[in-house]
Amino acid sequence: MGRAPHAAVLVLPGGGSSGGARGGSVLAAASALPLARRLGRATSDDDPVVTHLVHYRNGRRHHPGADAARRTADCAADAEEAVAEVVRRYGDIPVCLVGTDVGALAALRAAGHEAVASAVALGPLLRTSPDGHRRGSVPAEGDGPAEGNGSGSADRSGAGGEEPVQQLRGRDVLIVHGTNDTRCDPELSFRLAERAKKVNARVCRFEVHTDGHGLRGYAAEVAALTEDFALGTLCGRDLCRPLTDALAAPPPLGLRMPLASGFGKNLR
Repeated sequence: MGRAPHAAVLVLPGGGSSGGARGGSVLAAASALPLARRLGRATSDDDPVVTHLVHYRNGRRHHPGADAARRTADCAADAEEAVAEVVRRYGDIPVCLVGTDVGALAALRAAGHEAVASAVALGPLLRTSPDGHRRGSVPAEGDGPAEGNGSGSADRSGAGGEEPVQQLRGRDVLIVHGTNDTRCDPELSFRLAERAKKVNARVCRFEVHTDGHGLRGYAAEVAALTEDFALGTLCGRDLCRPLTDALAAPPPLGLRMPLASGFGKNLR
């Protein structure tokens, strides 16, 4: 690139849904690669941003049916280690974590690292809490593989099995969920966003109507929204109008913002 990066984006893939631990991880990383490449190309000479796709260190240990809470904690711990590596390699620069599926949960949990400025959770893989309430908890067992190394402060959960939100204070947070997600009830991410909004006003959530868990039906729109949010929060650029409105709107409006078809063709 020629110049030292001013910021970094870490893309955290999901855990995969088939093919065993190794096969699922490879497929999940491959599916996240286009987004990582897009974010990498979006940098400029004025605000150089480096993008890395995170490879979970101990993913081969996990297999379908493994404890989901352990897998989530492992991925989050690996995300924190990746942030620490960015700081070691590039110095004190802001980091945006962008995750999909279980990687989305890892991004939110690891957002407590002091270098993290923002986090994007795309289709976070949540399930009902152990007592059956829809509170945005770690997935139940048997929901597919994920990876990690099981160490670090990200190995935590909120009261009653809820996903923690206190670590999101002072961060810019974007959550995106498809309304036709059959792997994870989108209402769970709404409840999570609702709790996060109470401790941090800089939280917004978009709904992608008729799209599923992988957000493949509107991949271009989701990628454009993610790019605008990541670069805006890292480089001090003005956010697009939909993001500005979503962050400013009180709940539930700012947590149920529809992502328009064709978004990104004319952002501002």
